[in-house]
Amino acid sequence: MAMTRADVDQNEAEIKLRRMTLRDVDSVLVVERRSFTAPWSRQAFMTELLDNQFARYIVAEDDGRIVGYAGVWIIVDEGHVTNIAVDPDYRGMHLGETLLRALMAICAAHGGSRMTLEVRVTNSVAQNLYRKLGFTAAGIRKGYYTDNREDAIIMWADLPPADTLPSAQSLL
Repeated sequence: MAMTRADVDQNEAEIKLRRMTLRDVDSVLVVERRSFTAPWSRQAFMTELLDNQFARYIVAEDDGRIVGYAGVWIIVDEGHVTNIAVDPDYRGMHLGETLLRALMAICAAHGGSRMTLEVRVTNSVAQNLYRKLGFTAAGIRKGYYTDNREDAIIMWADLPPADTLPSAQSLL
């Protein structure tokens, strides 16, 4: 059953962030498939959670329903955002911003000082969010996206001081 905007707005205060677990993968795949034309596979998420020592993933949950997720690889003092997705029923509520701020806090808590990501050249909504949080364009990856060979903009940000970021303690 699809939620209306009124339903979503009423539930906004109930959305909680927490670490992603193996039990979350099926629900995360629903968000993934609703969000991307070239979604990650179940195995990709399993590998990230089980085998990638650099990976940290979180979910946004509304009354037991996974409505968004985000991931980052933390390598030495840099974070590389792997993915951020918000269920289409929950877009427009600043949940993407909340997830990205949480990734920034996680990265800072692990000693990170900078973050990078790639974004489709046509995804102006995401680009606006990233610029709002201090990311700037630093280059282009030609043909980066496998579904249509679209270019990606490489963006970087210096992380703000840890005390200006939300607490990541419950997400570590």
